[in-house]
Amino acid sequence: MGQARLVMVLRSAGEENRCPACGQTSRRVHSRYFRRLSDLPWEGIPVTIELCVRRFFCCGKDCGQRIFTERLPNTVRRYGRRTRRLSTALEQITMALGGSAGSRLAEQLGILASGSTLLRELRKKASVIVSVSPRVVGIDDWAWRKGQRYGTIVCDLERGKVIDLLPDRSADTTAAWLSAHPGIEVVSRDRASLYAEAADRAAPRAIQIADRWHLLRNLSEALIGLLAPHHRLMAEAARAVTKAPEIPLAKDPGPPHKTRTERSKQRSRDRRMTRYESVMESVRSGLSQAEISRTLGVDRRTVRRWTRAGDFPERKPVFRTSSVEEHRSYLEQRWEEGCHNASQLWREMLERGFTGRHSIVRNWIRKHHGPKAARFSRASFVPPPPRVSPRQTAWQILKPCESNRLFLAELYSRSPEIASCAVVAREFFRIIKQRDLAAWTKWKKEARHSPLASFARHLCRDEEAVQAALQYNWSNGPVEGNVHRLKLIKRSMYGRAKFDLLRIRVVTAT
Repeated sequence: MGQARLVMVLRSAGEENRCPACGQTSRRVHSRYFRRLSDLPWEGIPVTIELCVRRFFCCGKDCGQRIFTERLPNTVRRYGRRTRRLSTALEQITMALGGSAGSRLAEQLGILASGSTLLRELRKKASVIVSVSPRVVGIDDWAWRKGQRYGTIVCDLERGKVIDLLPDRSADTTAAWLSAHPGIEVVSRDRASLYAEAADRAAPRAIQIADRWHLLRNLSEALIGLLAPHHRLMAEAARAVTKAPEIPLAKDPGPPHKTRTERSKQRSRDRRMTRYESVMESVRSGLSQAEISRTLGVDRRTVRRWTRAGDFPERKPVFRTSSVEEHRSYLEQRWEEGCHNASQLWREMLERGFTGRHSIVRNWIRKHHGPKAARFSRASFVPPPPRVSPRQTAWQILKPCESNRLFLAELYSRSPEIASCAVVAREFFRIIKQRDLAAWTKWKKEARHSPLASFARHLCRDEEAVQAALQYNWSNGPVEGNVHRLKLIKRSMYGRAKFDLLRIRVVTAT
């Protein structure tokens, strides 16, 4: 038994119709025929309309169209097989979900259309995309594949909508688009030189605005680069402000017992140390980072990071609190009383509400008392100081608070270079946050004689855009939001559709 279908037989009620060629009204009916149209489903049942359509004689003496078919523009397009409202519904489904996913949803709603049909209909919208000439635009890049291939997105900042997508990230393509859209007065962009070059070539009278978020990001990256060679100095400063003193052990416990996980971590560290020494030996021999990467099979970014660090970069330790720590005082008391049997201690802890396994208690005893039950005083346990990375230190400098005040003071006293760099960085951070244009000139002069001189020189090359960022409210925030939406649409297409469909879905989506 076939699928249920609702069929409606309809005819037009008008007595006259206009000739599409000359516009003359005619009442003379030539003939009739039926058109079969698909319409929106009714309670999940597909609906078919048998529409009776008339042909008319044209009454115009000079018209070459002797016979014409009546038009129903509000119901169906010319030669269409679907009603306009069904076509509109399918377009919305396709723009939201794409071909295959849209076809599955349409089938659940009672609309029969394949994924290829939906994509074909969507492609027809490329001819009806209206190209507008905005006044304020935001330009940024988006990733086809991160780190390898990029495109360009252009947004109208006044309306908060995407105007167009460009298939690549180049000054020529962007300049060609800007030339085709005269009337642009403001261009908001990141610090990329290619977009600045494109705006200079195609819209020389437009005001270029450097995005404030990107300026702060450039500042943090420059600060992290300056702090990267000072790993050991930051660790010493963190250790100096640690309040817990180191108390010598009452008895030499001998070599500490290592668990299987600790032994695995040690082997991994030894392998990293071997590769690090090989890399540094190659650096001292004069090889370039690209040659070292190819020869030793180490990623170029890893070679660059190790070279800048100046010392072997230890991995950040992960500290986990054992469930045994809640019963630590009881275990220490029983150990002092002479009970050194892990099974007995575990059974006693179960009566006190402990829910862990026997092996957890055994490993805890081995860790704190050694494999030969060598005594560790509780007072002698000193937690290691928190490891501070250059990225964490950079943000502590830019946004200081009471919790890191002692650490920063110790760090500044050990390194006057970092202290002077922190003063300049915090002042630039304040200028951007408060849009203090009057303080820009003074900061520029001070920064030229600071460790951030290279960062200041790069800003001065784009000084007009930086000053505009302090004067105007426009930014690339809406563009970044549309880039995130573009990522969702791109990933939902599963790589099947091409750039033209991606452009249609992004530009026409509300």
